[in-house]
Amino acid sequence: MTNGKKSVKAVPEGFHTVTPGLVTNDAAAAIEFYKKAFGAEEICRMAGPGGKGIMHAELKIGDSVIMLGEESPMDPSGCRSPKNLGGTAVSLHVYVADVDTAFNKAVADGATAKMPPKDMFWGDRYAKVTDPFGHVWGIATHIEDVAPEDMERRGQEAMAQMMKQHA
Repeated sequence: MTNGKKSVKAVPEGFHTVTPGLVTNDAAAAIEFYKKAFGAEEICRMAGPGGKGIMHAELKIGDSVIMLGEESPMDPSGCRSPKNLGGTAVSLHVYVADVDTAFNKAVADGATAKMPPKDMFWGDRYAKVTDPFGHVWGIATHIEDVAPEDMERRGQEAMAQMMKQHA
């Protein structure tokens, strides 16, 4: 106890130190998409002012929590959805047991394929999609542990190959 109050953890149970918060133009639809495409579990949902929309929700994907809510003119941060910004400055990275299955499921559920699954130099089989709400997701399955010196060499080789393809 501190000052007569019960001590609590600085990071709540079930959370990690960094927790992403997504802003969307339709949180209810986004929640349903994340449930179908990524197996998300809804932890909580709070309605917006007057019971309209969703002010805050929490989802669990694997062992990680994602917060999300709808755009609001009352939000002091001024955050806007990717749909209204015309893109996004961030992406999320999710590890799954089978990237090919997860990629195909996300696309079947409405995501746009940006990069099909491919074995990458850093040891992941990796793909990219943009969800129907404009958020970019990297989807990966770790398939190989790569030593730092090998990763450097492989990275240089991969970049050289990309330069040849785009020349």
